[in-house]
Amino acid sequence: QLGEFMTKKRVLIMGAAGRDFHNFNTYYRNNPDFEVVAFTATQIPNISDRKYPKELSGPNYPNGIPIYPEDELTNLIRSKKIDIVVFSYSDVSHEYVMQKGSQVLAAGANFTLLSPTVTQIKAKVPVISVCAIRTGCGKSQTSRKIVELLKKRGKKVVAIRHPMPYGDLAKQAVQRFASYEDLDLHNCTIEEREEYEPYIDRGLVIYSGVDYEAIVRKAEGEADIIIWDGGNNDMPFIESNLEITVLDPLRPGHERSYYPGETNFLTADVLVINKYEQASAEQLNTVLGNIKQCNNDAKVIKGASKITVDDPSGVKGKRVLVVEDGPTLTHGGMTYGAGMV
Repeated sequence: QLGEFMTKKRVLIMGAAGRDFHNFNTYYRNNPDFEVVAFTATQIPNISDRKYPKELSGPNYPNGIPIYPEDELTNLIRSKKIDIVVFSYSDVSHEYVMQKGSQVLAAGANFTLLSPTVTQIKAKVPVISVCAIRTGCGKSQTSRKIVELLKKRGKKVVAIRHPMPYGDLAKQAVQRFASYEDLDLHNCTIEEREEYEPYIDRGLVIYSGVDYEAIVRKAEGEADIIIWDGGNNDMPFIESNLEITVLDPLRPGHERSYYPGETNFLTADVLVINKYEQASAEQLNTVLGNIKQCNNDAKVIKGASKITVDDPSGVKGKRVLVVEDGPTLTHGGMTYGAGMV
């Protein structure tokens, strides 16, 4: 009864069309103590100035929830009388997170990070998660290797990918990809195709979308084991039986200095050091030293990450245009990627 007389806390969720929607769906959507007033958006183009749709926001939000550019954060906190701002996107430095926190505090609101344990969905089948300390570490290649190992053991594996909802959010709530026709059906971007096609080529089903409770319920119905293929350096959306985190020795120390990759670093059961043969002894010593200090119980696997070309004669002696992996360069802190190597 006391709750009836208490005012709901007014919440703004800072995001980039991924973790923000998941945090809302799992923690805030049906929570009587909070009212989510708005989202802000950054990192990804064409996601501001639209709404999180009423079809996904539930009966407490019959008009949906507006999404604003993050540039308007301070004004939104003041004009909409925001009590709590929840930081909900990934692959940013700890310094960046606290600069945003300082901006929020200066505007008069509380600044919050949600633990992954309060937003993770429990599946009815075993789950192996593959995450990283930064974008561009090699999560997908690691996920595909695990899938191949499991298939050899006769297991039926279904992958669930971190969200990339760039279109109509209501239509993208649950997406299942088993063929190239499915990619066309869902109007996938090049970035999405890059992630989904390797699974389809291996005869596997991969899910993605916006509503991960619904996605997990669908996926577990056709899987012996679910693979969570993470995005950026975000934390798993699904409760995992085995947590694998991929490290990049070409960016030594980033396992301790980027959010929320350091959380993945601390919770991992297995740490995979990709690009091991490309790194210097000094770089490797930094990474191995941080492992010993922070997660010495994890199993450590060293990955050679050899770069190969299907048809070497097609490029040898030629003038070549290299199209690199976008996120690795745009916000991953690298000046080159696998293409240049």
